[in-house]
Amino acid sequence: MIIKNNDEEEYEEDEDIEENGVQSQMSKIKELGRVQVSDFNEEIQVLPIIGQIEGHGVLPPQSKTTKYEHVIPQLIAMEQSDKVKGVLIVLNTVGGDIEAGLAIAEMINTLSKPTVSLVIGGGHSIGVPLATAADYSFISPSATMIIHPIRMNGLVIGAPQTFNYFNKMQERVNDFILRTSNMELDTLKKLMMETNELLNDMGTILVGDEAVKYGLIKEVGGIKDSIGKLRSLIDSKE
Repeated sequence: MIIKNNDEEEYEEDEDIEENGVQSQMSKIKELGRVQVSDFNEEIQVLPIIGQIEGHGVLPPQSKTTKYEHVIPQLIAMEQSDKVKGVLIVLNTVGGDIEAGLAIAEMINTLSKPTVSLVIGGGHSIGVPLATAADYSFISPSATMIIHPIRMNGLVIGAPQTFNYFNKMQERVNDFILRTSNMELDTLKKLMMETNELLNDMGTILVGDEAVKYGLIKEVGGIKDSIGKLRSLIDSKE
C-alpha cells in the first residue's frame, strides 16, 4: 500500500511492516532458536538445545547458548496445550551448567506427551542426560557424545565437604542416565574414567553407533526417523 503524507511524499507502508516482521522473526530465532514460541498450534513441537546450557550465570554474548529460563516455560506451555501431541528435542550442545541441564532433562522426562530426542553434531557432558531424557532417542551417524566426570571451575575449597558435594552431584547425573537409558553402571563408570581419549582430561568420546552399542542411545537415525518415531508414539498413545 502506498501512503501519501502532507508533503505528497510517498512511502511503502507494506515494506515497513514486512521489514519489522522479518526483524521480529530473526530476534526470536536468535534468542530462542525458533520463530514460534508462544503459538502452540502445531501437533509436533521442536525444542532445540543448541550451544552451551546457560544456568544462573550469564555467558558472554558471543557464545551460543540455550537459556534454561527460556526452555522451562516452553516445556510447561507444551504440557498444558491440548493441541501439542509430541515434542522433538534436537541437540547439538557442548554441555554447560549441570543444575540447569539436569532440571531441563527432568522436565523433559516427566512430560505426559511423547518425546523423541535427536543428537546432531554433539551431545556432550550434561547433554548426555538431556539426550536420554526422551521416551526414545536417536543419534546421527557422525554425531558424538562425550562422557566425563563433573569438572570444577573457579575457587575450590580443599575440604571433605567439597568432595562430598561433587560426588553427590555426579551420582545425580549418573542415576538419571541409568534410569533413562540402557547403559549399565559399570560401563558408565568405565567410560567416564577413561584416560586415553581426551587430552588433559578423563572420559570417552562415543561416535554414532558406538553410543547405541553401549546402550546410551536407542538408535542411529536422522530427522525422518525421529519424526516418524514420534508420530508412531503419538498414534500409540491415542
